[in-house]
Amino acid sequence: MNERHLIACAAINLLIAIAAGAFGAHALKNFLSTEMLSVWQTAVQYQMLHGLALLALANLLPRWDAKKIRWSAISMLLGIVLFSGSLYLLAASGIRVLGAITPLGGLAFLFGWANLAWAALAEKST
Repeated sequence: MNERHLIACAAINLLIAIAAGAFGAHALKNFLSTEMLSVWQTAVQYQMLHGLALLALANLLPRWDAKKIRWSAISMLLGIVLFSGSLYLLAASGIRVLGAITPLGGLAFLFGWANLAWAALAEKST
């Protein structure tokens, strides 16, 4: 994974998050309960935040330990799929068992952020 790949992943995730947010606000408001619309919006918010984080990681990739940055990026991508993906599916289907997947995505996000902190602290000053 190089900078261009990471920027492309970020852009695709941000595109999906914006489209999902608009879809939820306009097309789904007549079909989902208030609770499920809130679940949908939580998925959008976390996808948006972590899409922006992927852009920041692309900026750090050539300057810091690339291996640590890649692990952070992979963790955040996995978090988007597991956390936001499970919430999108839960909101759209109402299948509550999908909520059991969401914490795994949250753990992936936490690992990504912790790994980024480790990369920052391990980076030598210039």
